[in-house]
Amino acid sequence: MSEPMDIDQPDVVAEVTAAFERYEQALVSNDVATLNSLFRDDPRTIRYGGGENLYGHDAIKRFRAARSPLGLARTRSRTVITTYGRDVAVASTLFHRATMVGKVGRQMQTWLRFPEGWRVVAAHVSIINERQDPKT
Repeated sequence: MSEPMDIDQPDVVAEVTAAFERYEQALVSNDVATLNSLFRDDPRTIRYGGGENLYGHDAIKRFRAARSPLGLARTRSRTVITTYGRDVAVASTLFHRATMVGKVGRQMQTWLRFPEGWRVVAAHVSIINERQDPKT
């Protein structure tokens, strides 16, 4: 039987939360250099977006460079960051934008610790109709 894994060690959660908040600030301010640096520079890094499937860091960089800097402000809710051991984490959040009336965005990222720090290796963003049930 395998040994139990340490889940949500406070110091690791704090590190990933800081990286996640750095990503969020870069996203809403369109700081493309920081966004690019927080995704693992690797052809196996994947980002599924609202209208695109991006395979590899180069494709993600091209998307970021071409994206409009307008309308990026958003509010987040139900953010959950879970760490598994000292080197793996998943960050999940819901978001709303003034330009998305009646919709809710969902974002999930898998973060791994590398010698250069925490990096996103897989991300998924989708937008759905917002349910009126406050429990969801």
